[in-house]
Amino acid sequence: MDLVKQAFLRRKSPQLLLSEAEGGEHGPMHKHLSAFDLIAFGVGATIGSGIFALTGTAAAGQAVAEQSIMSTPLLNFIMGSTLGREGAGPAIVVSFIIAAIACGLAALCYAELASMIPVSGSAYTFAYASLGEGIAWIIGWDLILEYAVGNVAVAVSWSDHFLHLYHGLTGQGLPLWLTSDLATALKRKAEMASSAQSVLYSNFDLPTLWGQPIAINLPALLIVALVTYVLVVGIKESARANSIAVAIKVLVVLFFIGYGAFLVKPENWVPFAPNGLVGIMGGAAIVFFSFIGFDAVSSTAEETKNPQRDMPIGMIGSLIICTLLYAGVSLVLTGIMPYKSYANDAAPVATALAHGGSAWAHLVVAVGALAGMTSVLLVFQLGQPRIFMAMARDRLLPDFFARLHPRYRTPFIPTILTGLLVGVSSLLIDIGQAAELTNIGTLAAFIIVCGGVMVLRKTEPDHPRAFKCPLVPAVPLAGIVACLILMLSLPLITWVRFIGWMALGFAIYFMYGLRRTSRLAYSRSLAGGEPDSRDSKDSKDSKDSKDSRDSRDSKEKAPEP
Repeated sequence: MDLVKQAFLRRKSPQLLLSEAEGGEHGPMHKHLSAFDLIAFGVGATIGSGIFALTGTAAAGQAVAEQSIMSTPLLNFIMGSTLGREGAGPAIVVSFIIAAIACGLAALCYAELASMIPVSGSAYTFAYASLGEGIAWIIGWDLILEYAVGNVAVAVSWSDHFLHLYHGLTGQGLPLWLTSDLATALKRKAEMASSAQSVLYSNFDLPTLWGQPIAINLPALLIVALVTYVLVVGIKESARANSIAVAIKVLVVLFFIGYGAFLVKPENWVPFAPNGLVGIMGGAAIVFFSFIGFDAVSSTAEETKNPQRDMPIGMIGSLIICTLLYAGVSLVLTGIMPYKSYANDAAPVATALAHGGSAWAHLVVAVGALAGMTSVLLVFQLGQPRIFMAMARDRLLPDFFARLHPRYRTPFIPTILTGLLVGVSSLLIDIGQAAELTNIGTLAAFIIVCGGVMVLRKTEPDHPRAFKCPLVPAVPLAGIVACLILMLSLPLITWVRFIGWMALGFAIYFMYGLRRTSRLAYSRSLAGGEPDSRDSKDSKDSKDSKDSRDSRDSKEKAPEP
């Protein structure tokens, strides 16, 4: 029992984590990334997931028919507001700023830890160094909600924007049952048959299987498969593809702001905040999804040339750029059409230009949206396998998750498995459910990272920090409070699903992860080691890692591709 308790609380020092990353049994990763690449990854992961997908929903709120206790944010109950999710209206720009402040506080904490411990694993690795193995497992499990489930929402939105582009180029539509999950297909069949968006579909008929209607989102599956292939091929190729996609979508976003400004009708901004603070906070909780991505930069630390310097630049720089662009887009979007027009619309930017702009402008934005979604998919799917790899290094997952491709030096097995998980899920899952689960999972990770900064300031005060979060503990505490408020702005059903997901994670940890690491600790104790002492474990593992490196270096090195 003592070994189990000590395994749950076991921490790895930053020195040990760095030593393992430099030369474990699986070898080093290729270091190709610069500060520019990291900013591009941050912008690539951030712009697209929110601007092109969820801004309209955050402004319009939920339809009356969907209002219920379970779809109501907890903040509504606290403030005595009405049931359902009220939209922010034109004040969605304020929602973006609130979400940006919360992310900015967390970004400062991420930047310190990433410069201090520049290894793969992101928040999982930071938690292992500060709060122990048990919390690290839970945050690793939680991050599946951010990266894998988040990518499901993005893949679904990519499919919606592909429909707009396909119709714009060909004048034709595609079958509803091949481009939507079943829940969305049934909703669109009932609500959109007489709407302007009905032209996106060649027909609304759903085939049946054993008497039950069926629908799958085939475009979402195909784009996930393509991204997975690029990620397996290599980090350099992935960075190049991401930079091209980012350049396209930033230009398109700037085009939309400039072109759309001439389509704005100021009367659409009145009333500015129709649902007051509750609507603004509910909108902030939704558009928080728009800022997810800068933290994914930290998962590429082992593949960065100068991580101590470039990690903070990549995360903070990308966050600033995205916030400025988001503010401009949200003002223009709500000025072109009344905010209620965007209810249940997964492609609000395209809808706005289809309403007030020319056909060619609509096509330009559709191309930018697809480029944006593609880069988001790429970066999110880049982060998740590297977290799995870090967990496998710590024996919390099977060893093959840490295996690198012999040529490309990428964690190819978890990359392929993540692609399968995202691709199959995107066939069947609704975008709203996926986005909300992503938000609450990411907010929980941010809270852990903010707490980790304060802990490591106490336990590792002398470890070098190329970047220091200012005003500790004030900034980390403010980050924790801001994230908690945003979590309270999510619906009750999201909390229920989140608690269920985390309970499943705890069960898996106690049945598999903890037992596996505890057996390792026990075997080392029988061999005469002192696994219960962090310092002695660090010393032993560091020696093992060094011996492994020395042995490998003595052999003939394969040329780098």
